Amino acid sequence: MHVEYAQHPSPVHSADRIFVTGNAVIVLDGATAFVPVSVDAQAYADRLGRRIAELLTAVPEADLRGTLAAAIRDTAALLGLRSGESPSSTVAIMRERQKALDVLVLGDSTVRWGSHSGNGLGWLADHRLAKLPVPQRERYRARLRAGTGYDAKHRQLLRELQTAQRRYHNTAHGYWIAETDPNAAYRAMVTAVPRTHARWAVLATDGAFGPLTHLGGRSWSDIAALDADGLRRLLDRCHAWERDKDPDGRLLPRAKQHDDKTLAAVSFR
Repeated sequence: MHVEYAQHPSPVHSADRIFVTGNAVIVLDGATAFVPVSVDAQAYADRLGRRIAELLTAVPEADLRGTLAAAIRDTAALLGLRSGESPSSTVAIMRERQKALDVLVLGDSTVRWGSHSGNGLGWLADHRLAKLPVPQRERYRARLRAGTGYDAKHRQLLRELQTAQRRYHNTAHGYWIAETDPNAAYRAMVTAVPRTHARWAVLATDGAFGPLTHLGGRSWSDIAALDADGLRRLLDRCHAWERDKDPDGRLLPRAKQHDDKTLAAVSFR
């Protein structure tokens, strides 16, 4: 397994995190808190990702859901977190085994994979958060499409949106995310991909996936073939488009002008 990756901005200014073990890639996206929480999302995603990597390094074949559950429990204890006052993070893991690739997604990051030249394209994504019946999401998007931009009313709607989403947070009829409850890990989306079906994979946080999908122009197999410099230029292009072509979120309505962006390109021998 060979991994190339890039982030925009750098981890110092980003809540995205990426960790690589001997046979796994772990990508996290700490959620921006428009309602105050007790610990910074950067610190949470960093500690959670490090703990997942530690556990998978110690036991490379361990059950991914069980590993994530243990990491959530340990991180919440280490940081002294309480449910409802804690930051949260998405988690995406791609792990190589002898005959299969294991994929886990919790939250709105995405994993794509395929064979040579993009044939047999597969993907795993978690859309449960996007499907919640919370009207504030469409309200802020409609305002952006109308040209209002990122004004005070927009920020108010985002606070109302996060408050509304809390009612569905880590519940059976809502959505699941890494926070303080280890049981969320057992609601992660998982699949096993036969090695013959995947020669490459791409892991992307939503800040990268959204503009890349909107702009098009490159297949996921092309992205998987890029080295770190190529991935960085691609993320720079997305950032520049948001800044220069869509600064008010009119063409691609999104919560903020620039979300943190992470891409990991994986190739398998």
